[in-house]
Amino acid sequence: MYRRIFKVMASDRMDSKAEGGDPRFEILIVGMNGDLRGKQLPSGAEGKVWSGDVRLPASTQSLDIWGDDNDDITGVSLTIGDPDGKLIPDRRSLAPMPWAPEGSMQVLATMHEFDGSPSFMDPRAILASVLERYAARGLTPVVATELEFYVMSGDWRETGRPSPPESLTYRGEPNGFQLYDMNAVDALDDYLGTLRAYAKAQGLPADATTAEFGPGQFEVNLLHRPDALAAADDCLYLKRIAEQAARRHELKSTCMAKPYSEHAGSGLHVHTSIIDRQGRNILDAKGGEPKLIKSVTSGLLNTMREAQLIFAPFANSYRRFQPGSFAPVDLTWGSGHRGTAIRIPDKDGPAARIEHRVAGADANPYLLLAAILGGMLSGLDGELDPGEETTPSYTPANTARLTHDFLSAVEAFRTSPFIADIFGPRYQALYGDTKRKEALAHLRTVSDFDYRTYLPRL
Repeated sequence: MYRRIFKVMASDRMDSKAEGGDPRFEILIVGMNGDLRGKQLPSGAEGKVWSGDVRLPASTQSLDIWGDDNDDITGVSLTIGDPDGKLIPDRRSLAPMPWAPEGSMQVLATMHEFDGSPSFMDPRAILASVLERYAARGLTPVVATELEFYVMSGDWRETGRPSPPESLTYRGEPNGFQLYDMNAVDALDDYLGTLRAYAKAQGLPADATTAEFGPGQFEVNLLHRPDALAAADDCLYLKRIAEQAARRHELKSTCMAKPYSEHAGSGLHVHTSIIDRQGRNILDAKGGEPKLIKSVTSGLLNTMREAQLIFAPFANSYRRFQPGSFAPVDLTWGSGHRGTAIRIPDKDGPAARIEHRVAGADANPYLLLAAILGGMLSGLDGELDPGEETTPSYTPANTARLTHDFLSAVEAFRTSPFIADIFGPRYQALYGDTKRKEALAHLRTVSDFDYRTYLPRL
C-alpha cells in the first residue's frame, strides 16, 4: 500500500472525535472539475464496496460546475437511459477521515462499465491510461505537487465576497504581503496544526508549509512519488483536508485560481522526472540522455496551448495570467527561472526534473498530470528543440503566448489532435462541449464591473 494509516493521538486539534457518532465509510469518485462525488455508507457495509457492488449513474462524472449533466449537448445521460456504472475501489487510497467520528474511512474508486472496462469519463482512468504508455516503455514518472490555496473568513456566504481571516488584518485591511512571513503562519497556527494533523492521519507525504504572497494564502508541498496516480490522489486529499480543517475553525479554504482581484492567484506546480527499469533518472543530463530533458521540455511547450483548458479550467482561471506575475504568460523555459512556464530546477544528477508552473490550484490533478505526462511523452522519441532559454538577463523575442481568453482555450482544446490522443476523442468532445457552455455563459453575463464602469458613462 502506498498510503500508511496513522493513528493520531487525541489533541485540541483533533477534537472532532469527542463529538461521538457512528463511524461511516465513503466511496468516492472524481468528477470532471476535480470534485468528489460518491456514497456514504454505514460502517460495516464495506463488503459491498470491496465486492464492486456500489453503483452510480455513469453520467455523474460528466457534471459541469453547476452540477448539470448537459444531456442535450453530451448525450451521456437520459438520452441513453442514464445507465449505472460500477465503482471499483482502489485499496491503496483507503484513508481515515479524521474530521469524522472515530473509525470513519474513505476510499477512491474508478468508474467502470459493466463489461469491466473503465469509463471514458473517469479522470483516474484517463491518467492510468497515460501511465500504461510509460510502463510499455519500461518507464515510471516520478511526480510531486505544490498546492497553493487561500484561507478566508467564514462569513463569505453572508457577505457574498471573500475576506482574509481577522487575525491577518488591521481594521479590516490586510497586513500586506506575507511571503514566507512566519507571523502569518503563527496567526493561523491552530488551523495549520489541524491541517497537518489531518494530513498525518491520512498518510499524506506533506512536507513544507509556507505563507505565500496573498493574505491568508499558503502553499503545502507534497513529496514526490514514483506513482503519478498516487500523487494525484494525494493532491485531491490535500484539497479536501484543507477545507475540512477550515470548517473545524469556522474558516473557509478555496482553490479558486484568483479569489481576489488585488492579490496573487494560486497555482498548482508539478515537478516530474522519469526513471527506467534500473531506477535511473533518464532526464539526468550527465547520467542519462544529455538532450532528453530539453526534448521533453519542448514537448510540453509544443502542447501547452492546446492543453491550457486543463491547466485553467474555469473563467476565473484566466484572471491569474497577468504580465509581471509569477503565473507565466509566455511559452518559455529556463533553468531555475520562476517566471517561465517550464522551469528546470536541476538538470544533472538523480534530482534532475522539470517543474510545470502553468496550472492553477483549481485544476483537476488527474487531468493535469495526464496532460503534462502526455506532453512529455511527445518529447521522448526525438531531439526536440525548446528554443532559446530565458535567463535573468535575457528573454527571447517573439515567444508564443498562452491565451487570456477562456473560450479561445476551449476551441484550441476541442480541435487538438494531441488532446484526442491523450484523453480520447469522446472525452475531448465531452469536456470541450461542457466547457464551451460554461465559457458562453460567462461571456453572456453582465458583471458588476460592467455596471460600475459603463453604466454611469455611456
